Amino acid sequence: MYICYIDSTNMIKFKERRGVLTANMNKELISVIVPCYNEAEALPFFFDELDKVIASMPDYNFEAIYVNDGSKDATLNILRARAQVDARTRYVSFSRNFGKEAGMLAGLRSANGDYAVIMDADLQDPPSLLPKMMELLKEKKCDSVATRRGDRKGEPPIRSFFANCFYGIVNKISDVELVPAARDYRLMSRKMLDAVLSLSEYNRFTKGIFEWVGFKTEWITFENIERVAGKTKWSFWGLFRYSLECIVAFSTAPLAISSLSGIAMFFLSIIGTLAIIIRKIIDTSSSISGWASLVCVMLFIGGLQLLCIGVLGQYLAKTYMETKGRPNYIVAET
Repeated sequence: MYICYIDSTNMIKFKERRGVLTANMNKELISVIVPCYNEAEALPFFFDELDKVIASMPDYNFEAIYVNDGSKDATLNILRARAQVDARTRYVSFSRNFGKEAGMLAGLRSANGDYAVIMDADLQDPPSLLPKMMELLKEKKCDSVATRRGDRKGEPPIRSFFANCFYGIVNKISDVELVPAARDYRLMSRKMLDAVLSLSEYNRFTKGIFEWVGFKTEWITFENIERVAGKTKWSFWGLFRYSLECIVAFSTAPLAISSLSGIAMFFLSIIGTLAIIIRKIIDTSSSISGWASLVCVMLFIGGLQLLCIGVLGQYLAKTYMETKGRPNYIVAET
């Protein structure tokens, strides 16, 4: 077995590690899926941790599928070098950055295992949990073991606040229930994996898809872990857009809210009109005033109309992307 590392001159090198496990066709196969985007600094650490886990699970065969999501650093070179010396390693490299959702989908499609597990390369999803996850899956006779963070230590308070708001809102308006602080780190059976792959939609929100397909799931909670190296790829704006993907993909409630807002404004306008007429009948000498308030009302109604049109536009845009039939990603190299 070989461990990848980057030396002081930034050269990619490997050192030998004893105890290579030979594949046994009688053993069940676990596919480890690792989406990567600019993870050159973290990958050597990840290889080391994964090798330790594989050595601790001699009753299973392993394959590691790394998906290079258009990285601009040395990620692809490291994966090429790793694949040359480790028969368990395969990689898929995109022609450009298509996003983590596409990366996870490509990995799931490439998986040959009886089980598949998705984990991040930055070690925020600790590989050391995998033996416990497999043990729980067997013990509880379930099809999935998922993970969630027990705290948001190290995360900006404003991001934690909006994350909690997101989960509260989406669980009220959608037809799936998302577990707060859930990670993409999940072990699943082949049966569940095939069910996930049967959903061929272009606009994907994998956490929601996992819940939508059903199957019995057990949860493991672990403390939040900082990245081992490199920087996070998620900005606040990126997370906001990602949350909108979930709401549009799994709920039509915004369309219903827009319709209800229009109905409410219609009845309010009738009430306002009747109030003006009654006031004029009672006091014929009074004049209609309040141009400032009238302008505010007009701006409010105009803004509400634009908001409703924007909501409708979001759903129309998603429908437009689905009808194009474009692939979720384009593979440049495997």
